[in-house]
Amino acid sequence: MAVPTLFPTLETNRLLLREVVGSDAPAILAIHGDAELMRLFGNDPISDIDGADALIATFASWRQLPNTGTRWAVEIKGTPGLVGTCGLFGWNRAWRKCMVGYELAKHAQGKGYMREGLSAALSWGFKEMRINRVEAQVHPGNEPSLKLLRRLRFVEEGRLRQGGYWAGQHHDLLQYSLLREDWILDGNS
Repeated sequence: MAVPTLFPTLETNRLLLREVVGSDAPAILAIHGDAELMRLFGNDPISDIDGADALIATFASWRQLPNTGTRWAVEIKGTPGLVGTCGLFGWNRAWRKCMVGYELAKHAQGKGYMREGLSAALSWGFKEMRINRVEAQVHPGNEPSLKLLRRLRFVEEGRLRQGGYWAGQHHDLLQYSLLREDWILDGNS
C-alpha cells in the first residue's frame, strides 16, 4: 500500500490528531526537555529549541522512510497547541506490523487523552496500513504507560533484558503487542 501524500488528520470527541509542525517546537521542548518525563521514556531529554526542531524533522521524515511511520500532534479541541504526540512507526509491510509510541505533558495526564488519541491512531493503522500487529516496548517502571497499554488490550509478551539505552545506562523493557483480532473483538474498527 502506498503512503498517502496528505497527512492523515484524525478527530475524536475531544481531540484533534494532526501533523507535528514547526510552531509546535516550544511544546515539544517542554515535554521532551522534562527530565522526569523522559526518565522512563527511552530518550535523553532535549535541551533547547534546536533539539525540538530536530525531533519534529525526524517525525516528518518517518513518512518518507521504507519502514514508514506517522506521528500525530495530540491537541485538545478548542485549546491551541499540542499536549503530546502519538504514532505508529517502523512499519514492516511484509510482516504487517509496526511499533507504537506516545508521550503526554504532565498537565494533561490522567484525563484519558492518550487513550482516546491512541485509539484513533490504532484504528487508522489497522484500517489504512492494514497491519495485523502493533508492538510496544515500555520501561517496567512506567506504570501509567503499562496501565494504558493494558486498557487498550495490549498483551505482555516478555522482558527484553537491557533492551534500551539512555541516560548513560541500559534498561530492561517490557514487550507488549496488540493484534488486529483483539482490537476488532473489542468493538473497534
